[in-house]
Amino acid sequence: MKLQHLLAMTIICTLASGCEEPPTETPQSKKEIVPAIELSNMDTTVNPADDFFRYANNNWLKKNPIPEEYSSFGAFTEIDQRTELLIQDIIKEVSHDSSALQGSIAQKIRDFYNAGMDSLAIDERGYSELQPYFDMIDSLDDKAELGTLLGKLHAEGFGGFFNAGGSSDPKNAQMVIMHLYQGGLSLTDRDDYLVKESKEMRDKYVEHVTKMLQLTGTDSIEAAKKAKNIMALETLLAKNSLSRVEMRDPDRMYNKRSRTELQKSTPVFNWDDYFDAAGAPAFDSLNVGMPDFIAGLNKIILNTDLSTIKDYLRWKVVHGSASMLSSDLDAESFNFYGRYLYGQEAQQPRWRRILNATSGCLGEAVGQLYVEKHFPAEYKERMLTLVGNLRTALGERIKNLEWMSDETKQKALHKLDCFNVKIGYPDKWKDYSKYEVKPDSYFQNYLRFIRFENERDMAKIGKPVDKDEWFMTPQTVNAYYSPEMNEIVFPAAILQPPFFNMDADDAVNYGGIGVVIGHEMTHGFDDQGRKYDEKGNLNNWWTVEDAVKFGERTAQLVKLFNEFQVRGNQINGELTLGENIADLGGLNVSWDAYQMTEEAKANQSIDGFTPAQRFFISYGTIWRNNSRDQFIERQVKTDVHSPAEARVNRTLGSMPHFYEAFDIRPENGMYLAPEDRANIW
Repeated sequence: MKLQHLLAMTIICTLASGCEEPPTETPQSKKEIVPAIELSNMDTTVNPADDFFRYANNNWLKKNPIPEEYSSFGAFTEIDQRTELLIQDIIKEVSHDSSALQGSIAQKIRDFYNAGMDSLAIDERGYSELQPYFDMIDSLDDKAELGTLLGKLHAEGFGGFFNAGGSSDPKNAQMVIMHLYQGGLSLTDRDDYLVKESKEMRDKYVEHVTKMLQLTGTDSIEAAKKAKNIMALETLLAKNSLSRVEMRDPDRMYNKRSRTELQKSTPVFNWDDYFDAAGAPAFDSLNVGMPDFIAGLNKIILNTDLSTIKDYLRWKVVHGSASMLSSDLDAESFNFYGRYLYGQEAQQPRWRRILNATSGCLGEAVGQLYVEKHFPAEYKERMLTLVGNLRTALGERIKNLEWMSDETKQKALHKLDCFNVKIGYPDKWKDYSKYEVKPDSYFQNYLRFIRFENERDMAKIGKPVDKDEWFMTPQTVNAYYSPEMNEIVFPAAILQPPFFNMDADDAVNYGGIGVVIGHEMTHGFDDQGRKYDEKGNLNNWWTVEDAVKFGERTAQLVKLFNEFQVRGNQINGELTLGENIADLGGLNVSWDAYQMTEEAKANQSIDGFTPAQRFFISYGTIWRNNSRDQFIERQVKTDVHSPAEARVNRTLGSMPHFYEAFDIRPENGMYLAPEDRANIW
């Protein structure tokens, strides 16, 4: 699944100066019966044996052009919008409650949202709220003080040079430790700074930085000069950075170091000062994800003028704040990142953007209200049944693998048995009592949230992992597998059509949410997840021979996706390998689980389609998506997920039961010779 941690939900505004009213439509009070398969979305003039993605979705694609404020629009977006209306209705009640006590969840949601909607006040303040940070940066007189300055900036949510934070120890997954990773870039990928094909982007980026510096008080000539220097500094960071493919290797990313060893690797930077300023507790050792990158900072800091370092940090403050400040800064940031990089024709309306921010900062508070009204108990019960069936099916597939030894099979089955399953919402809700929200300033409310989160994050270091914590909110349309927790998580909001439909036949639900469940389970055994044991520790539990056989099979999947193009953009089979393994595994596991149902055994057609055909049509439906050219170009370079068309057409090409269901023959476009198909789990 797309693994995005931005928590996008909807909230309605009360009347405030400069407030843009969101739509007045509200969800229907009566339950809408959604067809299991909407036949009008299909295009039966397309041969499913040649292009199944368009066979299942072509009329939907034609009826749903991309709205101007989106770079792509698909099933996930549809559910996002549907969920927005539900939450909008809930928050309307909250925001009209004038009796909400100070410090209550209702007061915090109301005041955060309304402050964000007060665009007149935000414009009047301009960038003045950044001045304390500019003054802090300007006071840097010596590079020896950089550790303290950077620690303070990072604690406030502003980036620069690297990333740091608490997370589980990959080889002792029960404990939280400090981690250091590469960072400091403002473009979307390391290669944007390095490859000749991205020269236009780099030029546009320098122009963008120049404009943003001008909008925050630097004259045009100086702004242009500073922007070029900032670009040069970020290029040095990019040259030291690992590629996205390299970062997929968890063994490579685990490098335990003592604080003394860390300090020796970067003597020019005082790490004690940094950790103290960032609010970290005492600790002796940490994981340095990219030791060469961290060591390389020494040379970069030594050889970069202090004035350029200060300009770079000032830029990172501006860059990280633009969407919360005046409309001129917000618009310029959108023009580069939204319009130029991703092809959006217009920015999303302010009410929706502030909804997303509110739900991001008060995610579980909003989520608690959402599930109380819109997540019936029977949904969770149905999901638990599905998960149980999928677990059984995956277990049987593991037992029957011809290429895996009994020794490795037993350990794989034990790991599967130890999977923790979370559905809908947390058993223990997040405590927001220490997060103060005021009606005065949207930017200050956001900063207080960052401080609140930083304190929570730092307080975890040196303590046991909280197994009850969720890393997505209930209103997030997504799902995830955590290798360190060995758990699969399905937030409430994804349990909607076309993924999950209580009124649909089993074939449709197994082709939709069943595949999603199988997908997340398979992540525990993809090229990264397989390296973690049942306790979440990075621990090689495979025999050497089985690991070699696994590598041979995954290499075939890499080859298949490397050969697939979407609008002239070649997919990176290594970058997308984990998700491609999970897609194929999810299909196989859910298919087997579906065969256990009475419906599958009865084999009765509905609307002229066999159960097998409905299973695969449902799978094609969940990936329906229209995307702009710029979005596809960015996706194949930066996203671990293949474009939607490939997730359908390329993955189904390795699914034997698909060939039977739609009579796929060698002359058809979907056909892959048996020896070319991937077969892993």
